[in-house]
Amino acid sequence: CVPSVVVRITLNMAGIILTAAGLGFLGLGAQPPLPEWGAMLSTGRQYMLGAWWIAAVPGLAILLTSLAFNLFGDGLRDVLDPRSE
Repeated sequence: CVPSVVVRITLNMAGIILTAAGLGFLGLGAQPPLPEWGAMLSTGRQYMLGAWWIAAVPGLAILLTSLAFNLFGDGLRDVLDPRSE
């Protein structure tokens, strides 16, 4: 049962990261002295035309971290699946 739980948690991490970033973007996450990707995106939104990288870097970090957790969970599923050959 433990391998199934571990795989499920790693596959759900992308949703958890996106939810936390969304709440931070709306101002409902961690408060300003603490760094958070959603808050960084919200702050960088006003500089999109002149300095696009201020919002692109946290967005890219969210994308890469979510993708990494999904790929890691998929790899764990392949390794820990008892029905695979």
